[in-house]
Amino acid sequence: MSITAEQVTEALKAVKDPNTAREIAAGRALRKLDVAGSDVSLEIEIGYPAKTQIERLRQLVEDGLRGALPDIGRLDVSIRSHVVAHAVQHGVKLLPGVKNIIAVASGKGGVGKSTTAANLALALVAEGARVGVLDADIYGPSQPQMLGVGEQRPETLDGKTMEPLTAHGMQVMSIGFLIDIETPMVWRGPMATQALKQMLTETNWKELDYLIVDMPPGTGDIQLTLSQSVPVTGAVIVTTPQDIALLDARKGLKMFEKVGIPILGVVENMSIHVCSNCGHAEHVFGQGGGQRICDDYGIPFLGDLPLDLGIRERADAGAPTVASDPDGKVAEAYRDIARRLAVAVALKARDMSSRFPSIVVQNT
Repeated sequence: MSITAEQVTEALKAVKDPNTAREIAAGRALRKLDVAGSDVSLEIEIGYPAKTQIERLRQLVEDGLRGALPDIGRLDVSIRSHVVAHAVQHGVKLLPGVKNIIAVASGKGGVGKSTTAANLALALVAEGARVGVLDADIYGPSQPQMLGVGEQRPETLDGKTMEPLTAHGMQVMSIGFLIDIETPMVWRGPMATQALKQMLTETNWKELDYLIVDMPPGTGDIQLTLSQSVPVTGAVIVTTPQDIALLDARKGLKMFEKVGIPILGVVENMSIHVCSNCGHAEHVFGQGGGQRICDDYGIPFLGDLPLDLGIRERADAGAPTVASDPDGKVAEAYRDIARRLAVAVALKARDMSSRFPSIVVQNT
């Protein structure tokens, strides 16, 4: 019995992507569909990196089609991911070589923002994305130590721009590569902001799907200036459940809101501690604070992370958890959060600025 293309597209409407809760072949996601008699071949494109999810999604589509159309003969389902550039705040142009910039921020220091940024970046790499990390904390750069490249220095091929260093499959840039480890950055705000802009624009980023910017803590002049001048796709707020941390996290959220940068979600770090001796679980810093912020402001809760000795030890050793213990439960938690983050980006409006023609007025 022959199958029609209309029957296939109708059956696909019932197949939901568990990561987005939407039709897996909605819009332009169905890139190719060939029907010959009872044989069907199709290709679906998803907008987020999903190396570990491809087989699961392919099986969902196959099961859905065979359940709805039992007369299908040979069925060839191909699923691939393709990350595109998404819209940034009004009036700011995209950065060459970078599709999406994600700011990882916190209202205050000490909540594990840098460790979270490093592990989320590594989790996106594990899903097949091309990722860079920019350490935007001029006064206290920590990514060189966390990623194990603190002794290296960036090269320049033209005397004007810098080549990013490579760590764990990621492109990395930090002021920590350019100064001695014990040299304090005794700079006023404008100098620090200018240094960061130079690292951002004078680094030869190479075709990145995501550039993770580890923002400095707080909501002062530096953060505000960067938020207004850097093309940010969205921001992630890292907090602990503690009420004091939540107060400052709300300020960070409001800062991004004022400059037109969408909040992609909140990550609650140090959510729970499990004793390594007896297994007793305790919410040292409180419970549910991150979820309360999300409920108050109507933004996604990306997930929570434990207060775990191994996270600290691996970061100090230059091999964050996702890289050094990829099969562990903590690494799985980071991957789940990174996938929700990538999905949140994929659901945003695409950047269409490159489609518009340039208008030039000339004297004739």
